[in-house]
Amino acid sequence: MQIQLFITGGTLDKVYNPLTGELVFDQTSIPAMLARGRCTLDIAVETLSLKDSLDMHDQDRTNILQRCQRCPATHIIITHGTDTMAATAEVLGKHISGKTIVLSGAMIPYTVKHSDALFNLGCAVTGVQLLPAGVYIAMNGQIFSWENVMKNRDAGIFQQHATNSVY
Repeated sequence: MQIQLFITGGTLDKVYNPLTGELVFDQTSIPAMLARGRCTLDIAVETLSLKDSLDMHDQDRTNILQRCQRCPATHIIITHGTDTMAATAEVLGKHISGKTIVLSGAMIPYTVKHSDALFNLGCAVTGVQLLPAGVYIAMNGQIFSWENVMKNRDAGIFQQHATNSVY
């Protein structure tokens, strides 16, 4: 099974700029993360963008959708910023069938101590292999279906709208 991994940016890929004190994009950390996790799967990595999800617009989501539709792989992971991850998952969920797509990201950048990035990516890699066709979000050790997920900004976690998680 080949897995396609699309990078779109988000906190996961931000780095601390000591001159400005800001979190900025430099380059993706995904290859280093896969190596650190000793991942031996056939994963093709492609950077679509390095954007904060608050800066994503409908055209960005359309581009992600079209890239997923044209992708020959049936198993896709998308790294994405957490603020609008659910919105992108909704666009994909409403327009794609026959593929397993898992979006994931991080609340703390991979390059910052105590980051959740590696754990969330590992959950996405496992999820994309085991889940049936559909669109999901893997965050905080849970897998959520695209139609039943939201970011709880106060708690800093993702949670379901209703009472039951997918798995």
